Amino acid sequence: MNDALVARMRDIHELPPPSWWPPALGWWLLLLGGLLAAALLWLAIRSLRRYPPGSWHRDARNQLLALRRLSSQLTPEQAVRELSELMRRIAVARAGREAAAGLNGEAWLEWLEQKDPERFPWRREGKALITSAYAPPGKCPVSREQVERLIQAALVWARRHPR
Repeated sequence: MNDALVARMRDIHELPPPSWWPPALGWWLLLLGGLLAAALLWLAIRSLRRYPPGSWHRDARNQLLALRRLSSQLTPEQAVRELSELMRRIAVARAGREAAAGLNGEAWLEWLEQKDPERFPWRREGKALITSAYAPPGKCPVSREQVERLIQAALVWARRHPR
């Protein structure tokens, strides 16, 4: 080899190590996926604690949600009748047959108001619950908006609250 060429050669220099910040796109996606999985896991655990599988809480909630979906296909009177029956079954499951089965009329609405965590005015808004079962078809003046409010209030009332 030519000594002049060898003298002009320089040693190989290494590249500097890559910076750790900012992370590559894959790490950002992995972090986002982990956060999403943690949020979904938290929601699932919260739902299972609030409405355990096989409990009357879950069944009551599912039936109330089904009634809310079907309320547009039913007449308001039919929806209120279904809601009244469902709420009485929930009350018996929650408080026991002795405490809830004999309630009727204003006493039933007062009991609902006392047991409601949101203090929904059942005595004022829930008159249709006690009159719809005995009224002739078409004679119970209740609107769809009132039915929706009652179903939403029933969902809140039926929610399981830990003691």
